[in-house]
Order: sequence, then C-alpha cells, then structure tokens
Amino acid sequence: MGVFYYGAEASALHIDDRALAHLKVVIVSKLRRNESFAVSWSHPEEDGSGRSTLWMHPAIPIRFAFDEPEAPPLNREWLEELAVSANALGGIQLVEEHIAPGRNG
Repeated sequence: MGVFYYGAEASALHIDDRALAHLKVVIVSKLRRNESFAVSWSHPEEDGSGRSTLWMHPAIPIRFAFDEPEAPPLNREWLEELAVSANALGGIQLVEEHIAPGRNG
C-alpha cells in the first residue's frame, strides 16, 4: 500500500502501489505542464461511504511513497483512461484498472 502525501501538512492518502504508480505518471505529466486540476476517488468501504476531491496545483508539494522497491509495469490503457479524465471538467477520476483477458499488465 503506497502513500500519496499532498500539501504542507502532508495529508496522507493510502493507495495501492500499482494504482499510485499510474496516478503518479498522470499527475506529474499535468504538473510538469504547469496545469492545475482535480483528483477524485471513492472512499473504501471500510472508511464508510463517500468520495473526496483534491485540487492539484504545481505550487503545492506532493510526495509519492511506495511499499515495493520496484516500479510495477504500467498499463497503457489505464494511463490513457486516467489522462483523459484529467483533461475533463471534473479532473482525474481514480478508477479501478480494467485488464483485458490474457493480459498481464
């Protein structure tokens, strides 16, 4: 389970390493272009129902911490899905990975 730290207070969001690796690629790509955007996700069942949104801005510090020492292989289709949502009005919607039959990642 990785951790995404956002802001000076370092608010922590716990995310699966694989999902965090994909999210990192899309977030860094947007911030590198000096673009602000939103990131939204649904709360896990154990945290109760609901959803959250963060406003991402290039001036706000972020840090990605991974449990695994090696980066996972990236799923191009998942990256594209996240990138498309990043450019939409509502911002990135952190959705589950969809793996096509016979595909390993």
